[in-house]
Amino acid sequence: MISVAAALIFLIVSMTSNKESGASGPIEGVQSFPNLERDHTDEPVAYEQDPPVGGPHNPAWQNCGVYTELIVDENAVHTLEHGAVWINYQPSLPAADIQKLQNLTRQSGYRLLSPDPELASPIVLSAWGYQLELEQVDDPRLTAFIEKYELNPQSPEPGAPCTGGIGQPG
Repeated sequence: MISVAAALIFLIVSMTSNKESGASGPIEGVQSFPNLERDHTDEPVAYEQDPPVGGPHNPAWQNCGVYTELIVDENAVHTLEHGAVWINYQPSLPAADIQKLQNLTRQSGYRLLSPDPELASPIVLSAWGYQLELEQVDDPRLTAFIEKYELNPQSPEPGAPCTGGIGQPG
């Protein structure tokens, strides 16, 4: 009886730690940016990363969903604080790839998608303190990043609203 209980405890702990650390381990290419400020400001912010992964941000968060126009970094960063994953893409991506990203974004209430013609890579995924640049929409690291960092407990306010802010996603 004790060994069954011990096995059950081991299984629960293993499953919990796998979720927190990413069951598949580190994702190749993910950059980490620790110790980010989380102050609110109405002023524009000069972020070190583009797109930003955290730091001072606007008091109003960007509503999660699909956008076809640029969104304001300071509002998107507030959404990252709530545990969202922000997917940016170059508008020159093929329409079929953009559609895949839109479908992926719509699968959760904690995802944000927007174009950015200034991106260094065709696709950039951001979560609070983490970023991954990708060349193709079919890269398996895209879904691995989302699974690992969406509602990440290391976000300052994971699970805080991703609606009721600003913006009208399509």
